[in-house]
Amino acid sequence: MVNGVVFLVISALVIVIWVLIEFKRLEHKLFAYFLIGMILVVAASFSVVTSNYDIDYGSASGLMTAGKVYFSWIGSVFGNAKTMTSHAIKLDWEMNESVEQVDLKKSLADSLE
Repeated sequence: MVNGVVFLVISALVIVIWVLIEFKRLEHKLFAYFLIGMILVVAASFSVVTSNYDIDYGSASGLMTAGKVYFSWIGSVFGNAKTMTSHAIKLDWEMNESVEQVDLKKSLADSLE
């Protein structure tokens, strides 16, 4: 009886330790996937944003110009997000119609069909 309980406790501990290690690995994998995704998004957006400009990427001044254009674009993206958020906060989010009005409109629409 004691051997069975000891075996069960040891098995449970081994399983718990194994699960914790797997969660840790998963956490690292997810972080790596996130970083890879961010690098791809930044590279793609950099390419799209700077494609409209005649930039010499072989010189330091060309790279500085490309960086200025890209970071200017990033700033405008965050500015637009701020504006949209502030406008969404100012909206009237209350319900315009009562439940009875909606039910009445639905019943009228159903009766016309």
